Amino acid sequence: MHKEPDVLIVGGGVIGLACGLVLQEAGRQTRVVDAGPVGRGSSHGNCGTLTPSHALPLAAPGAVGRALRWMLTPDAPLYVPPRLDPTLWRWLLRFAGRCTVDACLRAARPRAALLQASRAAFPRWLADHAIECEFEQQGVDHIFHTEAALAEFLDECRLLADLGVASERIDGVAYLREEPALREGVVGVVRFPGDAHLRPDRYVAGLARALHQAGGEIVEHCEVRGVQSAHGRMEVATAQGTMRARDVLVATGAWSPRLGLSPALAPLRHVMQPGKGYSITYDRPALAPRRPLVLHERSVCVTAWGSGFRLGSTMEFSGYDTSLNRRRLDALERGAREYLREPAGPVKREEWYGWRPMMVDDVPVLGAVPGQPHLWVATGHGMLGVSMSPATAQLLCDLITGRAPSLDPAPYALERFQ
Repeated sequence: MHKEPDVLIVGGGVIGLACGLVLQEAGRQTRVVDAGPVGRGSSHGNCGTLTPSHALPLAAPGAVGRALRWMLTPDAPLYVPPRLDPTLWRWLLRFAGRCTVDACLRAARPRAALLQASRAAFPRWLADHAIECEFEQQGVDHIFHTEAALAEFLDECRLLADLGVASERIDGVAYLREEPALREGVVGVVRFPGDAHLRPDRYVAGLARALHQAGGEIVEHCEVRGVQSAHGRMEVATAQGTMRARDVLVATGAWSPRLGLSPALAPLRHVMQPGKGYSITYDRPALAPRRPLVLHERSVCVTAWGSGFRLGSTMEFSGYDTSLNRRRLDALERGAREYLREPAGPVKREEWYGWRPMMVDDVPVLGAVPGQPHLWVATGHGMLGVSMSPATAQLLCDLITGRAPSLDPAPYALERFQ
């Protein structure tokens, strides 16, 4: 290993690597430590859409009613398996209390700020670091089969417009003339022209490569067991012995409340739950959609790259269950068959699940840990870690280095739950 780093980052997903890269380039010697190989968590298998259009939080009016209706439907887009889990049910009660218009808008503003700052940064960010990840800026299209669902979504679009997120409504018949990949039955489409997409596994691999080239260090297969302050430095107990640094940044995603790295991070246990998502990756079919699609009534995301084709989405609150739920995977393919002429590629390459770090208010936790002047946290990005990564990295770098922050850090502070 290199000499003692200035900043040790626990967690080698998209957020940890992005933060490490920005800090390294700001002159802080950085080491990223991960219990496994970097980039293999929820950074790996998502659909790679970069979506300011997702500024509205999951905790929105109507979310609780949908969850209750779907509770006995194991292949529903949002599923809470009935089980005795007091921590989950307390989280759900707090989540339900935030499903109001006022709370939704309070959460949407800081979400939009991170998403829009990241989206603006992505072209230069990728070019500066020579990251080849099939980045395209064509927008994302939401496809509707029913007028009722379209009308409800257009109400959300009006809220998004107030946040600076533009959308376009397209007639279904007109859209089908330009998109032969879709079956008949489309009543309307909403396009978000400011959205973009990339291949997330290649993006994360590019971040790791850029960090290494900038002089940063990555230590894989090294479990971190605890963090404490001692003798004016931070001490990190790992499977490879004690490591020391001036600052420690915890970027462990959905594992943050479970690892117990520091008593100061205990509040995360009450405000975060792992939300399990699924995806299936294929070789690209001959008739692939031109843009990423959200098949709205089935909550299935479809992304086609030159190198492949992916179906993804769903949200399952089943704790840290490690099974690959066949019913959830089948629901992705079944939903795609309703909308697409070729709903799968010729070769299936991967079936995947990963845990997203879902905050009770759906706003990330970014910044200093209360009472620990050299302990920092960057977690809770939900389904948007890739989308929010450049702006998150810049904000954490600003805070750790003492610069004027690029965004107002107050809405993301852990203290909001105290």
